[in-house]
Amino acid sequence: MRFTAMNRGQRGKLAMATAALGIGLLSVTGCGYINPQQTSEQYAASDGTLADLGPLQLRNIMIISDGEDKPGRIVGAVYNSSSEDAVLTITGVDGAQVQVPVKKNSHALLDGATQAILSKAGGRPGSLVELSISEDATNESAKFKVPVLDGTIVDYKEYLPTSPETPGSETTAPEPTPEPTPATDAGH
Repeated sequence: MRFTAMNRGQRGKLAMATAALGIGLLSVTGCGYINPQQTSEQYAASDGTLADLGPLQLRNIMIISDGEDKPGRIVGAVYNSSSEDAVLTITGVDGAQVQVPVKKNSHALLDGATQAILSKAGGRPGSLVELSISEDATNESAKFKVPVLDGTIVDYKEYLPTSPETPGSETTAPEPTPEPTPATDAGH
């Protein structure tokens, strides 16, 4: 194989192509150098919000309610990373309060099985409501805002708190359906 010497024009083209390739590679790989890595940042990926309070981590917290002055169910998860049991106290509007016990190195799901219902939601569906939270292990407290949602989204409808019946109200049982009578063979 025989190599021939490059003339001045060919060397210039080769230098320009090499420089363009180098700039292209730097621009593609340099993005990770100057921009933060998004997967390393925690954020609320759903409708609820998150907060950390001492050893407790509150995730995807929201209130499900039909209205501002109606009961509101707190939905989400509370994780306890400490080696001791803890009790989370959530205080809403007008002193409405809920306590959530969380075992050590465990979690509590506020999904309907654990009743966490405030007597008043404190905000219309679609608004943000400020809640006060505190935990008994380290006596830390904080405030954070959570969204109020209603049953418009089908997945949240089952979490709407049912209001207890008021005294004097009655529920009526559905009327039984009449039994069909057997048909007679009228001359057939």
